[in-house]
Amino acid sequence: MLKISYNVYVIKIDKEVMKSKKFRERNPYINPRRACYYVGQTSHDPETRFNQHKAGYKSNNFVKRYGQKLIWRKFKKFNPIETRRKAEYIEQQLTDKLRRKGHGVWSN
Repeated sequence: MLKISYNVYVIKIDKEVMKSKKFRERNPYINPRRACYYVGQTSHDPETRFNQHKAGYKSNNFVKRYGQKLIWRKFKKFNPIETRRKAEYIEQQLTDKLRRKGHGVWSN
């Protein structure tokens, strides 16, 4: 039986995203000098998932429109992850950590 593993990933998104009311509401304590990110988890490798976002396949609109590149140093050490539940937990922890540092972050 094929064992599925999961990955978390962090994508840098252009600061133009801060023009979005929805993004600002999710990030009320954003430091405008800090980078903005999208944090996600997937059963694909991060590069494939980034390309899917940019192509519009099961894409987050902020990533499709503003996504710039994967920030490997922020997530590589966590992958691969054995269960979706653990991947979702790590996704949330990464999101919270980046927000505490003043970054604007979008995550599902």
